[in-house]
Amino acid sequence: MKLICIGRNYTDHIKELENEKPTDPVVFLKPDTAILLKKQPFFIPDFSEDVHHEVEVLVKINKVGKHIAKKFAHKYYDEIGLGIDFTARDLQAKLKEKGLPWEKAKAFDGAAVVGNWMSKSNIDNVNNISFSLEKNGEVVQTGNTSHMLWKIDELIEYISKYFTLKIGDIIFTGTPAGVGRVNAEDKLVGFIENKQMFSITVK
Repeated sequence: MKLICIGRNYTDHIKELENEKPTDPVVFLKPDTAILLKKQPFFIPDFSEDVHHEVEVLVKINKVGKHIAKKFAHKYYDEIGLGIDFTARDLQAKLKEKGLPWEKAKAFDGAAVVGNWMSKSNIDNVNNISFSLEKNGEVVQTGNTSHMLWKIDELIEYISKYFTLKIGDIIFTGTPAGVGRVNAEDKLVGFIENKQMFSITVK
């Protein structure tokens, strides 16, 4: 099982980090060891002093596929979730400055929160999903999949050109604006519409 992550998929987030708008989806991977275990707190790693939360809609792949056409992509998932792509922003900046891969800043142990799943059949339109993240009771990120540069089915088509998608693979579809630093004792709660999808504590 692999975690396939998409960067720079919301224009407002691209602007807040002063990145260039990509011509193709930005893709990176996280190993399964990056998944934060259920009911465990997120521990800020000792190699970073600036870990950021990035809330994202998740898609779980339900069958094996390669070179999947966009018109068939909807057949390859039937569950939608919500999670966090934790990012050691200070370390990422150093790596980007040197033109090096991001994995140490993005794929460390516990860097991927995978919340609860809901059936796609309970969602009217996967291209119009509202979601949010609360930190200590205050909403810090809000987004809607209608604002994605590349929608879910387009991402599946693109990713499957390069990687065979397998049952249980999870796609992190990108984060909207509002990313920010987490501190010890922060409580992070994620929602799709008004449904709570996860709740974690930072240590």
